[in-house]
Amino acid sequence: MVFPILMALAQLAPAIIPLFDSDNESTVNKAAQAVSDVAKAVTGADSEDAALAALKADPAMLLEYQKGVTERATALYQAETDRLKSVNETMRAESASSDKYVRRMRPTMGYALILSWSALMFGIVYTIIVNPVESVQVVTAVSSLGLMWSVALSVLGLYVYKRSEDKKPEASSMGVLSAVARRIAGK
Repeated sequence: MVFPILMALAQLAPAIIPLFDSDNESTVNKAAQAVSDVAKAVTGADSEDAALAALKADPAMLLEYQKGVTERATALYQAETDRLKSVNETMRAESASSDKYVRRMRPTMGYALILSWSALMFGIVYTIIVNPVESVQVVTAVSSLGLMWSVALSVLGLYVYKRSEDKKPEASSMGVLSAVARRIAGK
């Protein structure tokens, strides 16, 4: 949770604001630390509140603060870009691999999750129908698996969403009639 004072400091240096909206908690924490550290260093204040007041009172100090935060934000953006490049290279290596298992690991994981989830749901329904007395214990036991399933299904959902997004540019770059004509022509 980012404190309101840190958001007020971030608003004085707009370059860093998008980092506070990241879904990566580490990035948000680093952005919060950056605005706090730079504000205290520039103003010489002991607290974020005092630093905010000093920055609002002195335009020259505010400019120096904005410059410092922009430099830190640039470094954070570069680190995130490097992380995404690494992930992208890993995915490219997987898809280019001659090993069928490596190439198909992600879809296999998806199918395994779907199969596991379906088996679990059928088991719960079966228990409720055949042995209703035990169904309370079964549903309670399954609820303790909630965190594990939420993570696994979130990963699967993200994979499906990203794969769908990857396919959009090709389909959206041509109109419906062009797509039909290309299919008829066998292209």
